[in-house]
Amino acid sequence: MVPDVSTGSSTRGLINYLFGKGRRDEHTDPHIVAAWDMAGAPDPGRDPEATYTQLARRLDHHVDLRTRELGGQKPPQHVWHCPVRTAPGDRYLTNSEWAEVARRIVAATGIAPEADERACRWIAVRHADDHIHIMATTVRADGRRPRTNRDGVRAQHECRKIEAEFGLRRLKSGDLTAPPTPTGAERAKAERQGQDVTVREWLREHAYAVAAAVRSVDDYFTVLTSLGIQVKPRVGPETGEVTGYSLAAPGDTAQGDPVWYGGSSLAPDLSFNRLRERLPAQDVADHPQHVADPTETWRRAETAIRRAHSVLDTGADDVAQGHLDAFGDILHNLALATPGPHQSELHAAARAFNRARRSVIRADHQAAAALREAAKELAYATHGPGGITIALVFAAIHLARAAAKWHEQRGHEQQAAAAEEAFRHLQAGYQQAAEPVLADLARRAPRATTIRRYEDDLGAAIPDHADRILTDPAWPALTTTLARAETAGHNPRQLLTEVAAHREIDTAEHPAEVLNWRITTQPNRRAQAARRRTIGGTASQPSAAPPPAVRTAGPEERGRHQ
Repeated sequence: MVPDVSTGSSTRGLINYLFGKGRRDEHTDPHIVAAWDMAGAPDPGRDPEATYTQLARRLDHHVDLRTRELGGQKPPQHVWHCPVRTAPGDRYLTNSEWAEVARRIVAATGIAPEADERACRWIAVRHADDHIHIMATTVRADGRRPRTNRDGVRAQHECRKIEAEFGLRRLKSGDLTAPPTPTGAERAKAERQGQDVTVREWLREHAYAVAAAVRSVDDYFTVLTSLGIQVKPRVGPETGEVTGYSLAAPGDTAQGDPVWYGGSSLAPDLSFNRLRERLPAQDVADHPQHVADPTETWRRAETAIRRAHSVLDTGADDVAQGHLDAFGDILHNLALATPGPHQSELHAAARAFNRARRSVIRADHQAAAALREAAKELAYATHGPGGITIALVFAAIHLARAAAKWHEQRGHEQQAAAAEEAFRHLQAGYQQAAEPVLADLARRAPRATTIRRYEDDLGAAIPDHADRILTDPAWPALTTTLARAETAGHNPRQLLTEVAAHREIDTAEHPAEVLNWRITTQPNRRAQAARRRTIGGTASQPSAAPPPAVRTAGPEERGRHQ
């Protein structure tokens, strides 16, 4: 059950909408199911002699008295509006059940506390099977305004109780950091256009993807514009500096004008001020477009993800929150840089995790600078060898699961659910990508004498877990990876000891897979030595990289998941 509290200033305007046909004739049989006084509230949906004006006057009675006391100045934002919708798949409630829901919501939010005879006037209108609209005028009979602070949170808490008592689907409570939900009109427009998502959602996901890839606010605006998205900066009249921005999707117009969405109306962390916390106004640093070893970018990202896992276990909450936000950038750029049949699952993981990257805990972005820099490098990375990209996905799986537990421990229900959803998508993508690679590694297993030597190395390096590793289905693949590492200049026994220390093997369901991907990320020592010998002092300075070409849906693809 989802409540959505908002305020306005037109009683008659909201009544017109509630009892009208709707923006696409979707309203059926609108009528009042509950009110401050069922006998005193005219119902235009049931009484042919009742009018919208009569109902507005009755609702505005206390407002009008207060207006006269204020010398004709009407109290601001005096119309309180709260649609309450059941979840998809829930049974349809009866009128009497919806009436109980409405009375409990207005009591919980302070609009009309139980047994308060001086409470605000309100009505609940039903014009569809799955939801009602509660509207109230927020002036009490004693002339005071109601105490509605944190009314959205209080409405959510009451809905959680109602779900349990009515046997409805139990939803997750929010903390007011969720992005604004699409309006009914936006959803209707998407349906008419045959789109799976609304324009607001489409812009939100593109804005997240671009913000993850770029290094400055200027680049953010530039890349968005290159994708056909219109950008309208808001400039302060006194300073002449940008203080905000709005976006409009390609071809999305109303009466010939673009439909603009402010950054904060897409998501709280897409506001201009929040972007500036993690992106400078201009990118002034030199970032090499090419590196000597292309796999080094992937290794740094994998190392940064493992370190972030430790931060969640032992770091301060604001530092951990900063790392979770940067991990969101990692997921977007990992999907961008990893083509293949599993790419759609990686994109889905990044979209899901957007809700997990913020909470009521203010993030320390500076503390997560290393992880965010690793994310930016991925946006410029060439596609690495299959093994090392899968190793990065494997590391991301474990961090997503750790993020879900971290949020759960702090009561962040929606964020925990979002991180868990991202975990499932990452796991599905990993399985699609890893299974053929592990099978190929197993087919290339070294000779039996070499395998026996690796068994001895394993027993000496990790004696407590050797039996579990040897019986793991991924052991044959691990022997091939060990042989390659040995060819690259590593000592197998020493290498096993080192990588086992990076993660507790006893908590791993498939310890041989853990070791396989950890070893995959180790550098080729012989290749590194050769590069050090060949690089001379006359090597040319690599050029700075331009803003990345973020792969997103074009106007004709809007609504299709990437």
